[in-house]
Amino acid sequence: MEFDKDLRSIQEVRNLVARAVEAQRQLSELSQEQIDHICREVAAACAAQAERLAKLAVEETGFGVWQDKVLKNLLGSTMTWEAMKDLKTVGILREQPEKGIWEVGVPVGVVAALIPSTNPTSTTMYKALISIKAGNAIVISPHPNAKNCILETYQVIVQAAKAAGCPDGVVQCITTPSMQGTDALLKHRSVGLILATGGEAMVRAAYSSGNPALGVGPGNGPSYIEKSADIPAAARRIVASKTFDNGTICASEQSVVTEACVKDQVVAALKAQGCYFLSPEEADKLSRFILRPNGTMNPAIVGRSAAVIADLAGFPIPQGTKVLVVPRTEVKKGDPFMREKLCPILAFFVEDGWQSACERCLQILQIEGAGHTMSLHSQDKAVIREFALKKPVSRLLVNTSAALGGVGAITGLQPALTLGCGAVGGSATSDNVGPMNLLNIRRVAWGLKEVDDLRREAGQAVPASAPAAGCGGAACAPKPEAKRASSLSREDIEAITRAVIARLSN
Repeated sequence: MEFDKDLRSIQEVRNLVARAVEAQRQLSELSQEQIDHICREVAAACAAQAERLAKLAVEETGFGVWQDKVLKNLLGSTMTWEAMKDLKTVGILREQPEKGIWEVGVPVGVVAALIPSTNPTSTTMYKALISIKAGNAIVISPHPNAKNCILETYQVIVQAAKAAGCPDGVVQCITTPSMQGTDALLKHRSVGLILATGGEAMVRAAYSSGNPALGVGPGNGPSYIEKSADIPAAARRIVASKTFDNGTICASEQSVVTEACVKDQVVAALKAQGCYFLSPEEADKLSRFILRPNGTMNPAIVGRSAAVIADLAGFPIPQGTKVLVVPRTEVKKGDPFMREKLCPILAFFVEDGWQSACERCLQILQIEGAGHTMSLHSQDKAVIREFALKKPVSRLLVNTSAALGGVGAITGLQPALTLGCGAVGGSATSDNVGPMNLLNIRRVAWGLKEVDDLRREAGQAVPASAPAAGCGGAACAPKPEAKRASSLSREDIEAITRAVIARLSN
């Protein structure tokens, strides 16, 4: 009898996790040098296949630009390895003799990795590498719309890992993906941690699974061009970012906010970089196309070029247009341009000064994107400081392209394709997630002082002996008889004791 797909998927998950548990036990016996050798070889193998896998991803999903996905694959392989190669993740990580503390790295065990369709191959590489580096096994749950390119990437990883001495089963992938199978993976008792990268519903499911999870919220980062900025450079960086892989990185800019005193310069600079400012009629057509009746964004726009989106929405744009810019004057919840748009569309605001711009950015983030990322173009350190102190984001990117800056490709941040949003964004971390997020730390602590030392430090008298259990307060104060007894000699006590024993014997 042929089982239904959902039943086959659930059973496959159970088998994969059981195998992963044993494989992780074997992996935990390897040295730091052996673990690093495996990671180095996996990263090299993925980098060697970066172009082929990038093309497969675009062919299967239709999202993005393959040339840009090559760079993403290098981020997920070479850049990830270079950033973590010197990290100690096995055994005793740190000794602090002055504090009497050892810190021991303890793998979380089995990592359940949800892979999105927007960055399928690069995210698979990245999550496999940081999991192995931290001594964990990983079970990959591919997005159904990117299953083939993810499975192909998985094969590259497994072959390289095995050749480098990695135990069989450390890296595995679901071959029959289904919602039921993914749900079984998220809730499996043997899963140590969930790495959730994907849609908001999937991330919520990860956090409600009962297992520890690291997930990301939606990105909706505004980009503020302050009057002191190098405006042509700011426009160039924003357009380069928003068009990179057709906007499929969640850290990419979603709105531009600027000041009235430099509005004309900003508009001219954006137009010079290939931005097209929509008329109210064109904006209305685009709005009705990109927002579905159920209130979610139309997936048909994801990773598509400006030309394709305009054509689908039904209005012409100049040849060579790279980004569609939609002027706005207020922030409304029902406005699709106030949401995350994983494509080359930007909202555009003009404010009277930096304080008003600061408030506008806050309003945008409160609609969607709190805890994620925003960018700021300015030469004024006082303004930068104010934004750093007050904006509810985990990454404030200064004078750089947000997409590649946020993932650590062109900034000093940890290279990552899972960007934590902190408590304000409903995430368990605000980090760019790396191998240290996949470790628990066991602390070994030596005693540095005795209890009596604490009493002395607190100015308390040190008792000659511990009081009787349950004794405390006035009830335990010595009785008058006890005080008199303390004046008896040793011979007196001995005579009394003999007399008592003699009486009891009669």
